[in-house]
Amino acid sequence: MLGGVFHAAVLFLAAAGLQLVFGVQKILNLACGSFYALGAYFGVSLVTWALGAGAPPSLFLGILILSGVLLAAIGPPVERLLRTIYDRDESFQLLLTFALVLMFEDVIRFFWGTAPHQLGSVYLIYGQLKVGALTIPVYNLVVIAAGATIAAAVGWLLTRTRFGRLVRAAAENPRMAEALGIDLPRLYSRVFTLGVALGTVGGALVIPATAAMNEMGIELIVEAFAVVVIGGLGSMRGAFAGALIVGVLKAVAIAIYPELEMLGIYVIVIAVLVLRPAGLFARAAA
Repeated sequence: MLGGVFHAAVLFLAAAGLQLVFGVQKILNLACGSFYALGAYFGVSLVTWALGAGAPPSLFLGILILSGVLLAAIGPPVERLLRTIYDRDESFQLLLTFALVLMFEDVIRFFWGTAPHQLGSVYLIYGQLKVGALTIPVYNLVVIAAGATIAAAVGWLLTRTRFGRLVRAAAENPRMAEALGIDLPRLYSRVFTLGVALGTVGGALVIPATAAMNEMGIELIVEAFAVVVIGGLGSMRGAFAGALIVGVLKAVAIAIYPELEMLGIYVIVIAVLVLRPAGLFARAAA
């Protein structure tokens, strides 16, 4: 169960970025998985470099978060490319963002090759917590807390700040928002960059517990869209609930009967599509 919550914490970050971008810009961004994978690879590289330069191993968590934030710099140029399809049919959005997925896969192969990359024993630098017969890596608990903190921070940003009010206004009625003086291109760039940052930070945080692999971006896309379907497209609360459902269900299936890992998730997705097609927390915008 704790493993499932750990996975849900990083999955929420990537899905929240997808939800945020759709809620405001109405873009179905398949490239969210590529941002996640790039965050993982860049996190490995930055931590390896920092430790080699003499940084204390205990700081690796902060370095991972920093790597995700720094990598969000790719957000503005990617958003500028996507401006060409804002008013086009959804099929154009899917084609262009899938093209980005393929291009980013080649970027990863060019810089990091095809072999998996991992951080080794750094994962256990914070020790382990024993509860009865259970042994829990403290890093898992730290990531769960970090995910909850980031979720609360994003919620505060969207509901309690001027930026959040502008975001909600643009999501509800972009034409009226622009008529009232909101610089939509600049706002869209900032929103998209925030969505990229959530994905890259999520990828960076998961990497100590696993290995960075070429296919991890594609796997994330499948799970992120399952989260979106379950929670409701455009709903941040839905992203949180959907990530928790997918993460825990996946962990339980792996522990009990691994063959049901993806089948169980798709059964939930189908049930939601049949019983509540808009999702559990469907809203037009976050």
